Amino acid sequence: MGSYFVFNLKNYATFYFVVFLINAGLLHAQTALPDPLAMNNWQRIKTSKQWHIQRRKELLELFANEMYGHSPKRPSQMRFEVFDEDKNALNGKATRRQVAVYFNGKADGPRMDLLMYIPNKVKGPVPAIVGLNFWGNHAVNTDPKIRITQSWMESGKGNPYVNLSCVVNNQATEACRGVNAKQWPIDSILDRGYALVTAYREDIASDDPKTGLQKGVHSLYPELQTRDDNFGTIAAWAWALSRAMDYLVTDKAIDSKKVAVFGWSRLGKAALWAGATDERFAMVISNESGAGGAKLFHRGVGENIRRLCTVFPHWYCANFKKYMDKDTILPFDQHQVIALVAPRPVYIASAVDDKGADPAGEFAAAKAVGSVYRFLGKEGLPADTLPALNTSVQGQIGYHIRSGGHDVTLYDWQQYLNFADKHFR
Repeated sequence: MGSYFVFNLKNYATFYFVVFLINAGLLHAQTALPDPLAMNNWQRIKTSKQWHIQRRKELLELFANEMYGHSPKRPSQMRFEVFDEDKNALNGKATRRQVAVYFNGKADGPRMDLLMYIPNKVKGPVPAIVGLNFWGNHAVNTDPKIRITQSWMESGKGNPYVNLSCVVNNQATEACRGVNAKQWPIDSILDRGYALVTAYREDIASDDPKTGLQKGVHSLYPELQTRDDNFGTIAAWAWALSRAMDYLVTDKAIDSKKVAVFGWSRLGKAALWAGATDERFAMVISNESGAGGAKLFHRGVGENIRRLCTVFPHWYCANFKKYMDKDTILPFDQHQVIALVAPRPVYIASAVDDKGADPAGEFAAAKAVGSVYRFLGKEGLPADTLPALNTSVQGQIGYHIRSGGHDVTLYDWQQYLNFADKHFR
């Protein structure tokens, strides 16, 4: 994994000094890992109060300025409408609820639909897992009553996860129902006593580089897109997860103190930022979120900042582009984003064949953030070396690396549910 020299930067002045040392051969690039427990004034924090009141604020400002962009507050006119409820869904196993979230309060304005399945066998408010999906709410189950999204959908040609020959002119059809159900084992989630809440990414913000930052919620905040710390798409998805949480705190069927936020791949990047910025999420689950998610940029392995900023220019703010080709000498890194979740439980998962996500870099980040958890009186990750394949290690931080490639499998979900049981039951 390599070892890391931990440092702190004051107004980024040290960034250029570190560049000089690396270029002079006096400091190895992979040793320069910034310390999440050191303030901008170089002083190391001494109390948990300092962490919660001062250091968290510094880190949030740093990442909003330099990477994710600044997100707007909850819209004052936002409203919710429950447009469907069936207390006998999935052969009586669940209550299905569908909720329209009108971001500006207008029926013809940007909206996202929440699809909820709540287990009927559990009495009283239940814990929940909330996460965004790639292919529409209708794709997570064959239930014929799920509303088919009207939002844009990529063709899916050659996609290994779903057969999206059901998409016609970038619109979903009836043939799309349940095509992505394998990644969403709803029966297993319900059987363990958890509600599932999901929404489609394109309801919120466009993932098409040609139209990114123009559609969905971005259309409500054009003034934010003129800034270098603009509201990026990853941040928009994270923002929408918080808007889902705004609804969940009003739903008496949900225990809003026990809501985990989940995401896979680019949506795992969004889940981490949602958990970092919104402390109402009691747990964060990152499934192979890779670069810009759970992996360390400083390793210089796998997907890099140049690829993120050129192939997916809408994901992060304009300021992030200045760090292209500087992955190993960044004045920040993703372990500090994970640290913003502390002391709440966080689970990070990798797959051995998912080289772009750099499993070793995800594990290294999980280890690096342990110092913050221990400082706050919690157990970090109970592993010093990368665990064996298909072996879950769980403290306040959980981790596993499974066999296979970039995907979400039943094995992954079983570990997440075990982790949720450990902390929620």
